[in-house]
Amino acid sequence: MPTPKKIIRLAHGAGGILQEELIDFITKDISHKNINGGIGVLDLDDGATMPLHNYDQEFVFTADGHTVYPLFFPGGDLGKLSICGTVNDLLMMGAKPLALTSNIIIEEGLSFEILDKIITSFNQTAEEAQIAIICGDTKVMPKGSLQDMIMTTTGIGLRKNTIKIEDKNLKIGDKIIITGPIGDHGTALMAKREGLNISTNLDSDVALLLEIIKSIENEINNNVIHAMKDPTRGGIAGALNHWANKSNLSIFIEEEKVPIRNQVKAICDMLGLDPYNIACEGRALLSVDPNHAEEVLDKIQSTKLGKGAQIIGETKSENPKRVLLNTIVGGTRFIDMPLGEPIPRIC
Repeated sequence: MPTPKKIIRLAHGAGGILQEELIDFITKDISHKNINGGIGVLDLDDGATMPLHNYDQEFVFTADGHTVYPLFFPGGDLGKLSICGTVNDLLMMGAKPLALTSNIIIEEGLSFEILDKIITSFNQTAEEAQIAIICGDTKVMPKGSLQDMIMTTTGIGLRKNTIKIEDKNLKIGDKIIITGPIGDHGTALMAKREGLNISTNLDSDVALLLEIIKSIENEINNNVIHAMKDPTRGGIAGALNHWANKSNLSIFIEEEKVPIRNQVKAICDMLGLDPYNIACEGRALLSVDPNHAEEVLDKIQSTKLGKGAQIIGETKSENPKRVLLNTIVGGTRFIDMPLGEPIPRIC
């Protein structure tokens, strides 16, 4: 029998092991993967940097595709999500967001009323973020070839070239902070998605992280914070495993410290899902020098968005490249890199 062709699966775009396989396939033959020795494609970080010779700052770039469905979900919509995702990725690199490009791909038959609501939300969120929309492109696809519309964005920011925030920059003894309850976005979207018939008032956590980052700007500039990441596809399990693998250390998480809403726990239990794998769109993970962790936590908790922040774990040298969970009942288990996001089209 002929060998079956290897095909792209939905899980290949879902932020886990299969997505890493797909990204490696796409990027392996790129000739030039960074500029001036900056962060580039091989680093697989939240963005890339372009150091500027003879200047004390560097550009930061990030690119993102937004395919969420339905277009409107509890707490947000495609337009808001597109801006928040782009701006937050720049913030996670320690950059000040400056501008973005926007590409909109629309399915034939979409009403101008729906398009207007999405674009209005997109523009209002960009105004809130004080980020300019400087160029873009619009395409229309034949009916049946696309579900309503998708958006893609490229973000441009600027940061001091002395800032060393990277996935591979964790240090032994760092404290791990999460800025709020996990799993809200993916669970809220799934609960309201057509056909699931789950009743809940849970909203997505989709939000701009500007207020939180502004509160700890001094610590970012002084390299007290070694890494930051918004745990979108793959949830905190994916984000923490990226950190552990790239930094060649282990991360121990305390289960009792991880904030999870009861509604999220109940829905995940009902559907056999792990909240650690569920996407967030308004949370950040931080790896912080242990001597400054409590101070950083206090500043984050003083903000409206970060009042639920917690120190949930620390980095260690044993069991490098692994993430471990100290459970409430006293045992320890691995938190593995998810195969893929269990909920399709959540961001």
